[in-house]
Amino acid sequence: MKSESPLSPHLQVYKWQLSSVLSITHRMTSVFNLAGMSVLALWIFMLFLGENFYNLFQIFASTIIGKFIFVGITWSFSYHLLNGIRHLFWDMGYGYELKTANLSGIFVLFSSFVLTFLVWVF
Repeated sequence: MKSESPLSPHLQVYKWQLSSVLSITHRMTSVFNLAGMSVLALWIFMLFLGENFYNLFQIFASTIIGKFIFVGITWSFSYHLLNGIRHLFWDMGYGYELKTANLSGIFVLFSSFVLTFLVWVF
């Protein structure tokens, strides 16, 4: 007997909220940060292999794709750090009010882009 009702009605009526998007983004940046640390380890490993291998890494790093990856890794670290600080305040019992949580989320998102910009400008 086939049911006419949908399997997951909650997916049809769910409205995305800022806090849920920021939480999912925080988890995704954990994975990106692991990838970023792997790139850092690869860079150090290329130093040990010699000048020719390091030059290959430098050539890749100077391409648009390489720069995009490095800026993305920088943003990922920035966002994860700032949102982690936000979570520390939550752990202490501050910032649970809906307005405060939304404002701090917007602040974290905006600040992560500003911090990334400042890292790459200076």
